[in-house]
Amino acid sequence: MKKYDYLIVGAGLFGATFAYEMSKVGKKCLVIDRRNHIGGNIYCEKINDINVHKYGAHIFHTSDKEIWEYVNQFAEFNNYINSPIANYKGEIYNLPFNMNTFSKLWGVITPKEAEQKIEEQKAQFNITEPKNLEEQAISLVGQDIYLKLVKEYTEKQWGRDCKELPSFIIKRLPVRFTYDNNYFNDRYQGIPIGGYNVIIEKMLEKADVELGVDYLQNKEKYSQMAEKILYTGMMDEYFNYKYGNLEWRSLKFENEIYEDIDNYQGNAVVNYTSHDQKYTRIIEHKHFEFNKCEGTIITKEYPMNWKLGDEAYYPVNDEKNNTLFEKYKELADKEENVIFGGRLGNYKYYDMDKVIRAALDMVEKQKN
Repeated sequence: MKKYDYLIVGAGLFGATFAYEMSKVGKKCLVIDRRNHIGGNIYCEKINDINVHKYGAHIFHTSDKEIWEYVNQFAEFNNYINSPIANYKGEIYNLPFNMNTFSKLWGVITPKEAEQKIEEQKAQFNITEPKNLEEQAISLVGQDIYLKLVKEYTEKQWGRDCKELPSFIIKRLPVRFTYDNNYFNDRYQGIPIGGYNVIIEKMLEKADVELGVDYLQNKEKYSQMAEKILYTGMMDEYFNYKYGNLEWRSLKFENEIYEDIDNYQGNAVVNYTSHDQKYTRIIEHKHFEFNKCEGTIITKEYPMNWKLGDEAYYPVNDEKNNTLFEKYKELADKEENVIFGGRLGNYKYYDMDKVIRAALDMVEKQKN
């Protein structure tokens, strides 16, 4: 007899949500992960009393009241508001693009003046059908903002010239004609007090967990242990790259610990928008939780070309890769007793609230 109802491959937010809900209705779940910790990319590592976002900054935000209430059952959230700033060759600008940005850039004061400035710049190029990301950006915000705050940052992020990138990557750039530095438009926002580990640990309380386990290297053994499998790893890897591999962008993180500096940059997130720096942003983790401890920790984030074996962060959702994913999905749909989910399994970039919603939707399908 099978020992478990579900084997869940991946202890990230999707797998943990699924395990929690299935455990609630009496299903026995085994959760395994090839990493040596739970939480996937939202894992926080405590260093010098600071919760360090090990795989990049994660700020929870949503307009879905049901999801907000759902996560609040696991942790109390603080009132952190994401207000990143951009550093372009030593010039500081507010993000998203708003009246503070425009005032610093052009000396304008009123929304009407800012709108006129942008319209003047857009008119110089007369772009009716943007053919690439550069044309798309200029047609939305004009040349000044594009050159200082979009072009080089985006080229670092994707490793390609903006003229070579498809326009859909920035179908719309957030532009506000108010003095509002809140990056997100969502109704609810914050960071769990104590870090995201608090949430995942509570979600997995009733499941069995094994870490440092590579499912694909031990497929026969673990597949025999459960009636059904939820796989949240990369779909192309599951099928041994039968049709070739899907493309991703990867990241490299460099931590710097300062015991003699209590406040390195005055903000949790600073984007570096020129090629002068190879990193795209610096995160100062203590600001996420208003931590008053001595010293500080920063993380420099470097976009990287992805190759097999690297951590996969951002799917390259162009036409070629999406078509390839559909071929893999056809195979996945034919797999008996295996379901695929999550960011890696669906080759899709998800915000955290959307991950939880997708997991809850999958739970309902399984119950039915």
